[in-house]
Amino acid sequence: MASRAHSSFPSSFAPICSRRLTQATSVKPLAAAAFRTISTASEDAIVRTQLNRSYLYVPAASERMLQKSLVTNSDIIIYDLEDSVPPTKTDKEGARERLVQFLCSKPKTELPCPERIAVRLNATNTPFFEEDLAAALRVPSIRTLVLPKVHSVQDLHHVSRIIYSFSNFNATRNPTKQPLQLVASIESARALVNLGAIAGWQSEHGPSLQVSMSALLFAAEDYCADTSIIRTKSRQELLYTRSQIAITAKAFGLDAIDMVCVNYKDLDYLREECEDGRRLGFNGKQAIHPTQVDIIQSTFMPTEQEILRAARIVKKMEQAHGAQRGAIGLELEGGDKEMIDAPMLKQAENTIRIATAAGLPIPDVQ
Repeated sequence: MASRAHSSFPSSFAPICSRRLTQATSVKPLAAAAFRTISTASEDAIVRTQLNRSYLYVPAASERMLQKSLVTNSDIIIYDLEDSVPPTKTDKEGARERLVQFLCSKPKTELPCPERIAVRLNATNTPFFEEDLAAALRVPSIRTLVLPKVHSVQDLHHVSRIIYSFSNFNATRNPTKQPLQLVASIESARALVNLGAIAGWQSEHGPSLQVSMSALLFAAEDYCADTSIIRTKSRQELLYTRSQIAITAKAFGLDAIDMVCVNYKDLDYLREECEDGRRLGFNGKQAIHPTQVDIIQSTFMPTEQEILRAARIVKKMEQAHGAQRGAIGLELEGGDKEMIDAPMLKQAENTIRIATAAGLPIPDVQ
C-alpha cells in the first residue's frame, strides 16, 4: 500500500482542544472561504471545535497509567473502568475510586481539558454500572461517557433515566450547562440491526437534560465473539459492519470511531488499518498503547497532496463561479483533465476545513 506523504509535517500532532476557527481568526483567505461555504449563516455554525482522531484507553486500575495520561497527546483519553479492570468487586470499586480521586485532586492546569476526557463505564447489565455512572456525574471534568454493549435504545433510555434521577445533576454537577456526550459502543449483531435507532436516539426527558449522542464506536473483538466472525488481517469479514457504522454515524451527524488494532507493535499494519478506516469514512480510531497515537493522528488527516488538490479546486471553482460557470476541468499530471463540479467542491472544502483545524499549512494557489 502506498505510504502517505507528510514529509513537511511534524511526525506527531498535539491535540486541538476547544480550538475556535471563525472568519475572524488568522486563517488564510482560502481556508476562511471554505469555512464560509460549508457553514450556515449563523456565526455559531462556523465554529469548529476539536478534531477527534485518536481515542487512547487508559486503565483506571493503574496509578502509573493515570499519571502518564497527563502527558499523552491523544485527542481523546478514555479512562477505562471496564475491560482493563479485573472483574472482581474489589478491583472495580478500587479503580473507580482511584479515577475519581485522580481527576478531582489535580489542579485544572495539570489535567487534560474536559473536551478530551472520556470514561468507559461498565455495561448497564452489570452490578457496577450505576455506581460508575454516579461517580462520573460527580466529576465536572468528565464530559463524555463511553457506554459498552449498547444493544438497543432501551440501554440508552436506561442511562438517561438514571441521570435524570439525580435531581441535582444540572444544578451542581453541570453549572456551566455543558452537555454530557454519550458514545455508544457497537458490540453485537443486535446492535448492528438497531444501529439507526441507536444513532438517532434522544433522551425521553428532552433537551433540558443536556445528554446526547456524540459518536458510534466499533468494538470489533466483542462483535466477533457475538457473531462467530473470525477476524483476519484482511478485514474483509468486517467490511460490511464497519461501513454500516461509519455511514450511519454520518447520517446522524455523529463521529465514527474505528476498531482497535490489536497488533499494537506492528506499526506498519496499524498505518494500513488507519488508512483503510479513513477511506471508509471513520473520523478516528481507538488506541490501546501510546505508541499508536501518533500514527493514528497523522493518518486521520489529509495528506499534503490532498490539501494541495483541495486548494486548487476551491480556487478554480471560485474563479469559475465568478465567470458564471458551474464546472471546470482540473489539469492533472500527464496532461489529463478531471471534471470538477459542486460535489467535488464540497469534498475539497471539507479537506481544507480538517487541515485548518489540525493546524496544517494551506498552500496559496493561483
